[in-house]
Amino acid sequence: MMGGKEQVPEGISPSEWARAKASRAHVVVDAGPYFELMREAMLGARQRILLIGWDFDTRIKFGSGRQWWNVPRKDIPPRRLGPFILWLADRNPDLDIRILKWNFGALKALFRGKMVIDLLRWWWHPNVHFKLDSAHPIGCSHHQKIVVIDDEFAVCGGIDMAGDRWDTRDHLDADPRRKRPSGRLYGPWHDCTMMLEGEIAETLGSYARMRWRQATGETLEPCEKDDRTIWPERLRSEFHDVDVGISRTRAQYNGNPEVREVERLFCEQIGRARRFIYAENQYFASRTVAEAIAAKLKEPDPPEIVLVLPESSDGWLEQTAMDGARVRLFNAVKEVDHAGRFSMWHPYNAAGTPIYVHSKMMIVDDEIVRVGSANMNNRSMGLDSECDVFIDCAENDSRCSEAIARLRFSLLAEHCGLPAEEVAGLLERHGSMAAMIEAAPGGGQFMRRFVPRELSETEEALADNEVLDPERPEEMLNFYRRGHLFNSRILKRPRKLVRKLKR
Repeated sequence: MMGGKEQVPEGISPSEWARAKASRAHVVVDAGPYFELMREAMLGARQRILLIGWDFDTRIKFGSGRQWWNVPRKDIPPRRLGPFILWLADRNPDLDIRILKWNFGALKALFRGKMVIDLLRWWWHPNVHFKLDSAHPIGCSHHQKIVVIDDEFAVCGGIDMAGDRWDTRDHLDADPRRKRPSGRLYGPWHDCTMMLEGEIAETLGSYARMRWRQATGETLEPCEKDDRTIWPERLRSEFHDVDVGISRTRAQYNGNPEVREVERLFCEQIGRARRFIYAENQYFASRTVAEAIAAKLKEPDPPEIVLVLPESSDGWLEQTAMDGARVRLFNAVKEVDHAGRFSMWHPYNAAGTPIYVHSKMMIVDDEIVRVGSANMNNRSMGLDSECDVFIDCAENDSRCSEAIARLRFSLLAEHCGLPAEEVAGLLERHGSMAAMIEAAPGGGQFMRRFVPRELSETEEALADNEVLDPERPEEMLNFYRRGHLFNSRILKRPRKLVRKLKR
């Protein structure tokens, strides 16, 4: 890794890298509003826009044009991301725009039509710097999704500026706006991210500059202080003057140690639960997370734990490996669920089409809200680079808890086709989230319980050997070890996991 070892602030818990104050924070649900808000924020940039992501597709439509109907044509920003970046750089000669993308899959740009032309135009522009990040062991992914503008405004979460991401909270069937650059439609997509302002943006800016240095060897200076705000004018924030923590994952590489803060934070926050956990995630394949959940369910009066997941993973290999691991873990955890408090659910739109869940968020007791890039799989615990942010009401006032509760009600309302203002009363009437979900009247969006199926021999082998979901780089080529899915700290098989938890 170029540029020297990263510096970790002192006095911080092993489950987080840093903590700082946010003057404002807001969880944005789904990429439709996110793209609109990001265009507005980037229009306010004066010094630097630093984008770090798993993928970028210059062909995506970055917001609508409806608010520009009475603006001179030359002042109307382009809708496509590629020309929009150039328009920003031309409009402000002092603006430095830097984009860092995971190097794997870079050749896909050759098959993305206009993207090749966009990248060439970016390359020629003196104020636009597009780099591929290869500073990682073989097999690792740079999975973080971070935006920092002028060290005053930042975003951290699960939404990539890529194709197949745009959607609204209505998740309409065959929505003509939800289409690829080729014109083909794709299915409903659910996601979230967190927008942040204040000291926490400076801290994320420091981390983003460190990532840039590690990937390119180039050191960026912090932005100068400026009293003007970049916060989108129409966005009413949920949180004010709250402490926000940052947790990361990174594999050991070239002198920098392994970072497993995300894993520790999952264990710590799941262990904190007294009443409930509501989580949305792309996968449920992490042994560590399953063990932490099982430990809570073993308690005499366990909390309710509801996981919202996609019906199946995206792509044949992931379906075979990740979905197989999900079945194995679910069955193991249910064996210790003596109170029947653990359930997993799949969301569907009003037409019955599965909604793909890409969101990585968790709410604990309406006291903790966590949003980031980390999945509940092994890769996110120790292999891929991840970055999560969280707000913990233990460090903030009661208004923080009220805002988290409103967010949870809003998400449950979205998935169950209910008015958000009715969710609190329905939860009280039914006594649990699972009972409320099951009793939802239908007619709109709805959820179905996850029901484990029998696995094929191929699925069992892939799940056990973690071909796609190892914990560390050295395990990437270790395809032939039998029973590897459960041989970390809880031995080799689900039944042995159960036996240990029953002791």
